[in-house]
Amino acid sequence: MNSENLQTKWGQFISLIIVFFFWGFVGSANDILIPVFKKVFTLSQVESQLVAWAFYVAYFVGSIIFFLVSLKVDVLQKFGYKKTLSAGLLLSAVGSFLFVPAATMESFPFFLTALFTVGLGFSIQQIVANPLAIKMGSPDTGAHRLTLAGGINSFGTTIGAILLGIALFGMGSNKKTNLSLEDIKLPFIILGVAFILVAIFMNFSKIENPAKIEKTVIADNTDKFNILDYPQLYLGMLAIFIYVGTEVTIISNLPALLHTAEFGKILEDAISPFIALYWGSLMIGRWNGGVNVFNTSNLVNTALKFIVPAIAFGVIIGANIFAQHDVSSFYIYPIWILLFIGVSFIGGKNAGKTLMLFGLSGLVMMFAGLVCPDTEIAKFFFISGGLFLSIMWPSIFDLAIAGLGKNTGKASSFLIMMILGGGIIPLVQGKICDYDLTHPAGIFGISWTHFSYVIPLLGFAYLGWYGFYCPRILKKQGISHIETEGGGH
Repeated sequence: MNSENLQTKWGQFISLIIVFFFWGFVGSANDILIPVFKKVFTLSQVESQLVAWAFYVAYFVGSIIFFLVSLKVDVLQKFGYKKTLSAGLLLSAVGSFLFVPAATMESFPFFLTALFTVGLGFSIQQIVANPLAIKMGSPDTGAHRLTLAGGINSFGTTIGAILLGIALFGMGSNKKTNLSLEDIKLPFIILGVAFILVAIFMNFSKIENPAKIEKTVIADNTDKFNILDYPQLYLGMLAIFIYVGTEVTIISNLPALLHTAEFGKILEDAISPFIALYWGSLMIGRWNGGVNVFNTSNLVNTALKFIVPAIAFGVIIGANIFAQHDVSSFYIYPIWILLFIGVSFIGGKNAGKTLMLFGLSGLVMMFAGLVCPDTEIAKFFFISGGLFLSIMWPSIFDLAIAGLGKNTGKASSFLIMMILGGGIIPLVQGKICDYDLTHPAGIFGISWTHFSYVIPLLGFAYLGWYGFYCPRILKKQGISHIETEGGGH
């Protein structure tokens, strides 16, 4: 079958993106838990980042296990995509239920174990769901489908921060600033039950296994797989490591930044609107990129590029108003959204070019946040990193697996391993933040916590370089379709 004639299998795709929603919901929950655990357990900033470490290191461990098992048996061929996804969901359910004894025992290590278990389940889900989303239709629109799925993921992170904030702190006149660990139990019991229900639903869904088709379409004369034979892959692995680390570190350390005197000493109970705006920024970008999945005229497509981000921003504002948060300071943020839209038009449908431009744009935003003397504006420069990160996952993933043929599954597991960056890079930034405890004078006239945002600046620099260099690697290998059609913005 000609791949260009393949249409997106919407019924199956909609079933799949429910899983993406859960990834986002739990991801933003971590950002609420970090400042809470820091206060309850009296942690340093770098110690509080162990929350992110436990969650994201699980992706690395899970992917290693999956890869080692795949050397003996092809898991997806033997058990199928649906059963493997369901198994990952059930494992995450177990992790969610572990929050109950962790809260009862008031044990920080137990909480980390629970988060690790949830992440372990997610690693299985990620290995299956990302290549499956790309293959549910024409390869030419694979990155756009992944972008659209990422938009659902970001919707989960956006409302997850707000809902968990309400569950833990209440809202309006009933809002509280002192948190009991007992308050954590019910939200995670509900989450565990939801994981089980989705696992059951997934097992009975109409999702097909593309693997059997793959074997008849792809011809590859080699059975051995060596990462070093594919520079797009090993450089892409580093890109995924840095991308996830940059995405997580910006928001994981934001509560500490906003709690500094120079940024207004914002407390834990008031942090969820900013977390929602950050993850909502990724939602804005991914909804914007998802427009490319639909077959519309150029005029309609252009109009949607403005309309969809406006709707997404409205969702963020509406959700915060529902939670009775004061978001009047957010009304300046459309300036950054318009900058993002402008860059996305320049990048077009070229994955490498778009990744390069967004990397450079993110670098500029981080630099501006570091040097801007008005901290009310500076915080929005940092938060806008979410806009410019929003399209990077599908672009990197699409570039990194190009030309891998039947080794795509193995390559996918290696890429998922690199989600480990979400656990490592925030620790590095957290360590810099802690210099404020021993060096209160700061550096270059700003606090060390403020200066720590040089870490995501360096991350954006590498991602921009990968977007510039990888298409040239692929061109040398005779692979040109990624450079012209494999968009991801």
